[in-house]
Amino acid sequence: MANPFVHIELMSTDVAKAKAFYGKLFNWDLEDMPMADMTYTMIKVGEGTGGGMMKNPMPNAPSMWVPYVDVDDLTAATAKA
Repeated sequence: MANPFVHIELMSTDVAKAKAFYGKLFNWDLEDMPMADMTYTMIKVGEGTGGGMMKNPMPNAPSMWVPYVDVDDLTAATAKA
C-alpha cells in the first residue's frame, strides 16, 4: 500500500470522555504514559494502525484527529500535493 497511515492521534478537549467513548466503541486497549507536562494515552488496536490521545495543547481549539502517513521523500510528496 502506498503511503500507509502509520499513526493516528486524537487531540481532545476531554481525554477522559474520549477514552471512555472510543475504548468502549472499538474495544481499544488504552495505556496511559505519564510525561513531564502531560499524560499521553497510547491506542493499541492489535493488528493495524494504532495511535494516541492527548489533551489538545491549542487553547480554545476543538478536538481533532491528526493522521500520520509514511512517505519515502517528504519534499517530493509535498510537491505532488
